[in-house]
Amino acid sequence: MPAQPSVFTHGLTALTLGLCLAFLSGCGKEKPKDPVLPRVQVQEVKTAEFAAAVALTGDIQARVQTQLSFRVGGKIIQRMVDVGDRISAKQVLAKLDPKDLQTNVDSAIAAEAAEQARVKQTAAAFVRQEKLLPKGYTSKSEYDSAQAQLRGSQSALKAAQAQLANAREQLGYTSLIADAPGIITARQAEVGQVVQATMPIFSLARDGERDAVFNVYESLFVNPPSNQPVEVTLLDNPQIKVMGKVREITPAVSAQTGTLQVKIALASLPQGMQLGSVVSAALTIPAKQSVELPWSALTKGLGDQLGQPAVWVVDDQNKVTLRGVTVGRYLTGKVIIIDGLKNGEKVVVAGNQLLHPDMKVELADVHKNPTGAQQ
Repeated sequence: MPAQPSVFTHGLTALTLGLCLAFLSGCGKEKPKDPVLPRVQVQEVKTAEFAAAVALTGDIQARVQTQLSFRVGGKIIQRMVDVGDRISAKQVLAKLDPKDLQTNVDSAIAAEAAEQARVKQTAAAFVRQEKLLPKGYTSKSEYDSAQAQLRGSQSALKAAQAQLANAREQLGYTSLIADAPGIITARQAEVGQVVQATMPIFSLARDGERDAVFNVYESLFVNPPSNQPVEVTLLDNPQIKVMGKVREITPAVSAQTGTLQVKIALASLPQGMQLGSVVSAALTIPAKQSVELPWSALTKGLGDQLGQPAVWVVDDQNKVTLRGVTVGRYLTGKVIIIDGLKNGEKVVVAGNQLLHPDMKVELADVHKNPTGAQQ
């Protein structure tokens, strides 16, 4: 008969199984891992002078440009000049149909003749009264009446003469006459067209000083340009150059183009550069302390600055903060920040897609920008 296991043996087996199970259950538990931090690449901020060189394209225009128009309305019956023609002072450029105004002149001539006859009649009557009064053959009242009629007719004659002069002057306005020499640059009316007084008929570029005129975006003139000479080059032939200075910058932005007009005064035009020639120039905007960052650093602001340019800045505890910045200029592959950052700060330039304020990050490396913003 086999021996039965003792109570001690059963207890020892149970204890052994319990210890094994406890050991195995302990082995199945892993040690908690540290949270995974977003890995970002940053660049250290270093400010430097940035002076933007702006290449402009414009044309040569006359310093004084005049819109020529008739001083009376009517139908154009003749045009003597065309666009591009050189004209002299007192030259007739176009004519209106004079029939209606000639009728006014004829009517004024007739009115003047009638008043002249009336003056002769009243003058003769006054002379008679003047001779009869000393002899007592007429009364003082009749004498005064004859004198008043003479003075009235004389005043009416002066008015008729003024009307005649005005009618003749109006008739003279049917000829459009140039008041200065120059070149016709535009024509706004044709023969047979009925025009109103003061309606532009020709554009005249007067002889004299010339300007190089350019259209420039307002953002380039936050600060006025320096008074340094500007080199203006003929676009078709860069060998033809002339020096000038910025003479005028229009104070208002054009509603059509969104630009300012910059006029560069030219001392004299070289051979080959003339009115209407297309020219180029390079304007250097005054330098300003700026920061150059890659495009990838730029993001959009939140809250009150929603949609405005912003960057993620990393502090000493490796926490990120979204900060609004002012962009001075957008260049190829990079942006120029003119406000919002300080020297030594760290800006996230890669890995900023999933960041949020006060998030802790891991720095991949720090890229220093030794040159700062380049010119």
